[in-house]
Amino acid sequence: MQESLALHETLETHEILNFKTVCLLKSKLMQGICFDNELKALMEKDVQQSIKDINELVTFYEKNQLLH
Repeated sequence: MQESLALHETLETHEILNFKTVCLLKSKLMQGICFDNELKALMEKDVQQSIKDINELVTFYEKNQLLH
């Protein structure tokens, strides 16, 4: 039996996924106007981690009851 997320878990996962996506976009855009190399490197680490987090969240989100 495949486990699925309850409706409230689906909503919470969706909200977290949206938040992480906005954070990813903001870090990526800010890299373009940043002149400090250390700060750019830190933002790039954040981008890479956010991508991993988003991919992990998507696997949970695909288990929601709304898709079944």
